[in-house]
Amino acid sequence: MFKVIKTEGAARRGELQTNRGTVQTPAFMNVATAGAIKGAVSAADLKELGCQVMLSNTYHLHVRPGDRLIKECGGLHTFTTWDGPILTDSGGFQVFSLAGLRHIEEEGVTFASHVDGRRIFMGPEESMQIQSHLGSTIAMAFDECVENPAEYGYAKASCERTTRWLIRCQAEMRRLNALPDTVNPEQMLFGINQGCTYEDLRVEHMKRIADLGLDGYAIGGLAVGEPTEVMYTIIEKVTPHMPADKIRYLMGVGTPANILNAVERGVDLFDCVMPSRNARHGHLFTSSGIININNQKYEKDMTPIDEACGCPVCRRYSKAYIRHLLKSTEMLSQRLLVAHNLWFYNHFLEEIRKALDENRFAAFKREKEEILSTRI
Repeated sequence: MFKVIKTEGAARRGELQTNRGTVQTPAFMNVATAGAIKGAVSAADLKELGCQVMLSNTYHLHVRPGDRLIKECGGLHTFTTWDGPILTDSGGFQVFSLAGLRHIEEEGVTFASHVDGRRIFMGPEESMQIQSHLGSTIAMAFDECVENPAEYGYAKASCERTTRWLIRCQAEMRRLNALPDTVNPEQMLFGINQGCTYEDLRVEHMKRIADLGLDGYAIGGLAVGEPTEVMYTIIEKVTPHMPADKIRYLMGVGTPANILNAVERGVDLFDCVMPSRNARHGHLFTSSGIININNQKYEKDMTPIDEACGCPVCRRYSKAYIRHLLKSTEMLSQRLLVAHNLWFYNHFLEEIRKALDENRFAAFKREKEEILSTRI
């Protein structure tokens, strides 16, 4: 399902083969939490913007409109009209972020819906069942997302629970994929490495779950407030223990600099709400750095967001017009701003792949890391 085409140091150029097409890696997944990108960007738009994988959220789709309804409509691909690979988050992060509204036990978690307050129970089997109803290409295992920093003893116990839950996820997915009415009988399962910022827990947990023979492995629980260098250190410690023949996914990360550093350390797959969320507030990524389109200096600027950008927004619209739309709270501003940032991210990863193909990733990283982090 995954093959490494070539390497440069620890960095890897690869391909993930799925029943919905082949993903060229390193890759960035565009986050469509409730089955759509916030900012009125459609599935058809995603194709034009260079998206390879769409990511949706198990918890949100379970609460509304309901995973059984989506199954009746033919699954998430039919429902959204996106025909490429879809990865569904297990819902674990959302469940555990509802602090004070949840109760954890060995079987799973009872929590209150953020929509109507009704009590919901979700455990490994329930998460797998919901994701099976959605019919995503890749399902994420249900894990415990521990608040960071956490006491060592609790973090260790949490890792052990997450491993037990992962084994249950694997067994339930096998059962679900064998059912005659399952939406996607070839659904893949990725396990998640946890352990907070404790290097020994991270390594021990990764070794344990690597033995389970899953379709892919993710590093979770990072980019949640710890110093950036700590995150890089954890990635560096964990990736050598991740199976070399399986795809490696860093969850919820991040900035262009984060991605460059994670690729350098052997990561293949990324997701983050940053490009779309920042865009909706006027913060845009460009080849020269980050701009804030709200700034008055762009009021009469008739040049595109980025002269070097080939996205449909930069080919047609000026900074002055887009700034006017944003200041006027016109819906079109959201669509144009998000489209630009998603195009930037998808083509940034394309540039990384090209640099790896040409054995010049180290030079590419040196050239781009500081520039792309600069606020203009």
